[in-house]
Amino acid sequence: MKSDQATKKERSDVGGIQEPPTGEAHYIERFDAYSRFLHFLVIVSFLSLAVTGMIIKFSDSSVFQFLARMMGGYEVTGFIHRVSALVTFLYFGLHLRDVFRRKRNSQSSWKDMLTGEDTLAPRLEDLKEFGQTVKWFVGKGPRPKYGRWTYFEKFDYLAVFWGVAIIGVSGIVLWFPVFVTSIGMPGWIINIATIIHSDEALLAVGFIFTIHFFNTHFRPDKFPMDTVIFTGRMPLKEFRHERPREYDLLLKNGQLNERLVGAPSPKLVRGARIFGFTALSIGVVTILLIIYSLIIHLA
Repeated sequence: MKSDQATKKERSDVGGIQEPPTGEAHYIERFDAYSRFLHFLVIVSFLSLAVTGMIIKFSDSSVFQFLARMMGGYEVTGFIHRVSALVTFLYFGLHLRDVFRRKRNSQSSWKDMLTGEDTLAPRLEDLKEFGQTVKWFVGKGPRPKYGRWTYFEKFDYLAVFWGVAIIGVSGIVLWFPVFVTSIGMPGWIINIATIIHSDEALLAVGFIFTIHFFNTHFRPDKFPMDTVIFTGRMPLKEFRHERPREYDLLLKNGQLNERLVGAPSPKLVRGARIFGFTALSIGVVTILLIIYSLIIHLA
């Protein structure tokens, strides 16, 4: 197999614009190692928070009571929940640090970073892309020319900020109720925090284990799993089809060669599938148990 460097050197530039690579053996790096590591922390912490949190929320459900016993009791699940919360704050802080690092290295203004083509902040173009997607779904228009990030990926990204702010802050209040009330906060704040933390967590779990799972893994063109977030690489042919606007931009700016890499190793792909399917299974089982518990509660 040719090395990544050799693969890059085989590309040529024509008139300042790179010639599109041919063949199906080429891969492009979509996520670097740091981004994949942060996403690994997101997966592990969120799954742990979801399972242990639902054990607490549905403590009157026999299935979640059984899970609590299997995990060593409520003291153990509570400890896992708090440790996972710390991991959440950790990856959130690491991500913010990376954002400032990228801003410093790019020597761009915050305005350019927040409004440029690669931004994860919402733009007017995302609203237009949403309308194009709806037309595409009903056969009234072509597939949108998605760029680096789609509107639903941006929604997922911003949901993390919402979750850390709302669920995280309310969780801290519940974690340290004595301290919160000792600094002058009224006691009813604890009750409000309990409601917010519980219901927002249920909303987050329901969204991630249904909508997010479908968008990233269960779509017909990705089923049963998209491993790109684990390997960081995707076939160039697939990338050109899914992200035509980003592909054209990289080609135009002469940056395509820099992103070309070799295929992920079979061991990495196998490990990604094992870890990914494990995470998917935990999520799907959790959402089914939640639905079961809600039905039993309402019956």
